Amino acid sequence: MKTRLVPLCLAAAFAMSASAQAADWSDTSISWRAGSKFAEPFNPQDVKKHIFGLTHVSGYKYGSNFFNVDMLQSDETDPGSLNQDEGAQEAYVVYRHTVDFGKVRGSDIKFGKVRGVGATFGFDWNTKNDVGYNSRKRMLVAGPTLMWDVPGFLNTSILAMHESNAPSGAFAPISNVNGRYTFDVHPMFNAVWGIPLGERVSFEGYLNWIASKGKDEVGNDTGVETNLDMQIMYDIGTVMGYAKNKFRIGLEYQYWNNKFGNTSATTGGNGFRAKTPMVRAEYHF
Repeated sequence: MKTRLVPLCLAAAFAMSASAQAADWSDTSISWRAGSKFAEPFNPQDVKKHIFGLTHVSGYKYGSNFFNVDMLQSDETDPGSLNQDEGAQEAYVVYRHTVDFGKVRGSDIKFGKVRGVGATFGFDWNTKNDVGYNSRKRMLVAGPTLMWDVPGFLNTSILAMHESNAPSGAFAPISNVNGRYTFDVHPMFNAVWGIPLGERVSFEGYLNWIASKGKDEVGNDTGVETNLDMQIMYDIGTVMGYAKNKFRIGLEYQYWNNKFGNTSATTGGNGFRAKTPMVRAEYHF
């Protein structure tokens, strides 16, 4: 996994550097978050994880870019293989580019509470070494976006998702899967927001409501997936003499039902739903 991730991170760093130079504004940060109530499909135990992230957001004349890579380290309840006690490792990459149609035509598109209309496209990419699935997800997304007139920002999108995976778990039936499997194209409703609640506090997060993607790699029906991740962040850096939004800490909560489309019926009721409180810290530069 590390061998594959190095060129990806180098390419990401180059892209972020180029984006920052061409951007009207940009923000890059590193983060850490941790919780002890993560869940993995088919696993009856709670999983503790540490997640280290690199995030870049920038805006230019016609739209915005979002890039994030998370490095996830599980504890021994989510083992990396049959022959080790060390927890699984995962890298998950997300890129989104949003074009504002009003900016492109030179006149904003506004109506009601909507301050802009555009389109979002991008990709997800992951790799994980674990005993049961060893995900190698590849996904393309594209669809229309509304930008709402609120303090801070709120964007909602309806995205078409083209997803494939090439799992290689140690147990049947996943161990019998050969090659890359492509799911049905399916829609996702996505909302992402960052709302200031005062001088130092903000409410941020995202919601993904994902329709069934048809049959999975072994012929089981997938379920409707809900992934809600939200956080309250406090700008503690200003109290310590740093610039605004330099160093932030907060509490995060994730509710993930039918994780990756797995349901109670297909997992025997194990690990298909997570309710995960976390602590979070960010440093922006």
